[in-house]
Amino acid sequence: MFLDADALRHSAEVFGVFLDETALARLDTYAAFLAEYNQKVNLTAITDPAGIAVKHFEDSLALLRFLELPQGCRMADVGTGAGFPGVVLLIARPDLQLTLMDSTKKKLVFLQQLLQKLDLSAAVLHTRAEEAGQNPSYREQFDVVTARAVAELRVLAEYCLPLVKTGGQFAAMKATLIADERKNAAHALSVLGAKVEAQQDYALSNGDGRSLLLVKKVSQTSPKYPRSSALIAKKPL
Repeated sequence: MFLDADALRHSAEVFGVFLDETALARLDTYAAFLAEYNQKVNLTAITDPAGIAVKHFEDSLALLRFLELPQGCRMADVGTGAGFPGVVLLIARPDLQLTLMDSTKKKLVFLQQLLQKLDLSAAVLHTRAEEAGQNPSYREQFDVVTARAVAELRVLAEYCLPLVKTGGQFAAMKATLIADERKNAAHALSVLGAKVEAQQDYALSNGDGRSLLLVKKVSQTSPKYPRSSALIAKKPL
């Protein structure tokens, strides 16, 4: 085993997630493949077994403590990178209909090979989030959209909320969410048809702090949004 399976099982149980032997074996395969692949393609700065287990896997699984995902839930992971949290959630919940979105092709090549190794199925989409948000195939089609440490909240909201169906949720995962960032995003959330449901602040087993902002989509997003990435960056909502 590449990972300490008992430690990972225990840390997941702290967040109310119970990993069976199949899930643990898949996570072990994931971690070993990530560390190996990272030697030729830079996907993450964290490659030691304990670091992957806590800072990537535990961090992703914590989402399941605070976010109720219906059976067969349609989920998009925006800026998924090496598959966090999306692939980790799929390992814990293989019933999810998962779409992994990233604008960097080399990361998606890794994910396609990873999914094959894990014998799991997900859509792997090479696109920018603002383009997907204006595409009828993806716009307001997802029950849940996740993004992990991708951008400032008001910027992230414009990338992600157009993908969420009315009544669905956007889960913004942050290392820490300072009060000013949430305050600055209030206008953007309102304009995009959403409101904050809850903020969950918690710690991983190594003591690292995390914040999860759960945002409810209460009405359709105006077709004006998302704007181009240049405009989003230059003039955030």
